[in-house]
Amino acid sequence: MKAFVPTGTPQELGPTVRLAEVEEPVQRPDQALVKVEAYSVNRGETFVLERPPVGWRPGKDVAGLVVQAAPDGSGPAVGHRVVAHPPALGWAEYVAVPTSALAPIPEQLTAVAAAALPLAGLTALRLLRTAARHTGHLAGRRILLTGASGGVGHYVTELAAAAGAQLTAVSASAERGGRLTELGAAEVVHEVAEAEGPFDLVLESTGGANLPLALDRLAPRGLLLWFGQASRQPVALDFFAILNGPVSATIRQFSYADVDGPDGADLATLVGLTAAGRLHPEIGTVRSWTRTAEVLAELRERRIRGNAVLTVN
Repeated sequence: MKAFVPTGTPQELGPTVRLAEVEEPVQRPDQALVKVEAYSVNRGETFVLERPPVGWRPGKDVAGLVVQAAPDGSGPAVGHRVVAHPPALGWAEYVAVPTSALAPIPEQLTAVAAAALPLAGLTALRLLRTAARHTGHLAGRRILLTGASGGVGHYVTELAAAAGAQLTAVSASAERGGRLTELGAAEVVHEVAEAEGPFDLVLESTGGANLPLALDRLAPRGLLLWFGQASRQPVALDFFAILNGPVSATIRQFSYADVDGPDGADLATLVGLTAAGRLHPEIGTVRSWTRTAEVLAELRERRIRGNAVLTVN
């Protein structure tokens, strides 16, 4: 079968992936074989492609058709459409996925929309779930979200607004700012310095100089969840400067993979919300999978806002 494999070439010198012939997947007992119809690429994957691990192939967000059911009898039968979150290998014609990491796609949902859900949607859902555990609930809470123009940011904005939170989104793009307002953001600012606190929660994904600026806007005993470093710049914190800011602030690193259960249940939640019109994937571009290399370059250079989806044809 055909699949994308890393070239090991730095982005500035050429494509980071190429289409190649690889062995078809061999199912484990708990895996369904999925014929991939669409997959989403994430900016984080562009970073891994800079120094790809030996034997690794990218691909964590896929939607497609079950062509072989799991040998152990778990999961959907042949012919069912599914959205799946394999650990890797998804940028291919076929991928074997643990049945615990997939969910059925209802008729009214396209494969393109479903493929945009897994990584970004799971991150947003679990990020807000973690925040709610800290505050007890989100209704009425003031939230500051940095890096709001990406796929995760759009999902966080819509889910937080639906939960009754008052969310201030930081987006450098005026166009994206308007869309974030439509999705329920109470306010959109272009820079963290423009945000007027205090905020009960800060959801920080950019790192660099933005994190200490955002931290300074926390309410006493507030929580900052650090879930990314899109700027690629390290963070420098000054303890004595923090003393003049929020009292007893908590900074917590967040990983969407830090869960006790499988991904399938949360994928089903995201699919259900989307099918019901309560969650709207932001699709920045849809192209043939043969153009994956150029989409990766554009995504890395921030020329695509929202999710980038490739269709396998």
